[in-house]
Amino acid sequence: MQRQTTIAKANEIERKWYVIDATDLPLGRLASTVAKYLTGKNKAIYTPNVDCGDYIIIVNADKVALSGDKENKKNYYNVSQYLGGLRTRSSGEMLRSYPEEMIERAVWGMLPKGRLGRQIYKKLFVYAGPDHLQEAQKPEQLTIKF
Repeated sequence: MQRQTTIAKANEIERKWYVIDATDLPLGRLASTVAKYLTGKNKAIYTPNVDCGDYIIIVNADKVALSGDKENKKNYYNVSQYLGGLRTRSSGEMLRSYPEEMIERAVWGMLPKGRLGRQIYKKLFVYAGPDHLQEAQKPEQLTIKF
């Protein structure tokens, strides 16, 4: 008896909405778990060339945990393409001023690059506070334990 591999079709995929509370969760572990759910690797129908993942809403991004001395030693860089246009910000500064961007960058680094990765990334919603704008989708609470 020969087994058949199931290939997911884009129009047959059922997507769910999940809310994750980032309070006191390590940034890297949170990002890897979110990337797994966004790409659909937690499902049995996972297909690498099809976006089969779910929607993820992250709340309390400003309360994410950083281990060790990353708050002072880890830096984020932006370049404006002009001479002297390098801007450097520490993780502590990013956490205080731009917590959403910090989590988005961590998740983006764990997603596939290219057209499919950009499509997957659009299903991520990050909020600094406890409130979000996707109440109409009736998201389920997703608890992550480490």
